[in-house]
Amino acid sequence: MDKIILSLVGFSAGALIGGAFLHLIPEIIEECDCTYIFLFVISGIMVFFILERILFWHHCHEGVCDVHTFTYMNLIGDGIHNFIDGIVIATTFKLNINLGMITTLMIMAHELPQEIGDFAVLLHGGFSKSKALLFNFISAVTAIFGAVFGYFFSSTMENFSTFLLPFAAGGFIYIAMSDLIPELHKEQKLSKSMIHFMLFTIGIVFMLVIRLIGE
Repeated sequence: MDKIILSLVGFSAGALIGGAFLHLIPEIIEECDCTYIFLFVISGIMVFFILERILFWHHCHEGVCDVHTFTYMNLIGDGIHNFIDGIVIATTFKLNINLGMITTLMIMAHELPQEIGDFAVLLHGGFSKSKALLFNFISAVTAIFGAVFGYFFSSTMENFSTFLLPFAAGGFIYIAMSDLIPELHKEQKLSKSMIHFMLFTIGIVFMLVIRLIGE
């Protein structure tokens, strides 16, 4: 079971990297001619760095953690991402019902494998199966709040998403590079490491395929 979970962690790391560089950042670049987009990405990385240190200080004693801090980081980042997805779904439905349906299907297509990967990350980080399901569900529910927010405040979405999208991308990059990939490096057998790398690559390629289909 642990071997399967670690393999899914590799896929999740790739999906986070692919989601940041192939979905969130390109999306905001296409919509906004903003010179400071990558400063928002950097701000996301910095905030998640500080957040991890605070969580480590609060939850860990003498350097020992029952639950790894990256689990909470992943939930926060995923919650922001799902909130944005809810905004996108609501605003596209307001523009055109058919466009809204297509957008919803596309979001479901890239969310399903990512949520599976997120579940594996929570299990690997120390959550029980029931707790991982519960917290993953709570993180997904933020999409509903995003949809309500998007429906009533769609006129202000451009300025709001200009910051939030690259900020979430920075959080995903930090989680993947600082927490998940180092977990994969703990595997000492080269053959298993290559399997993890293949799944990491598959995670990135999957996000690329979803991006190309969406276009």
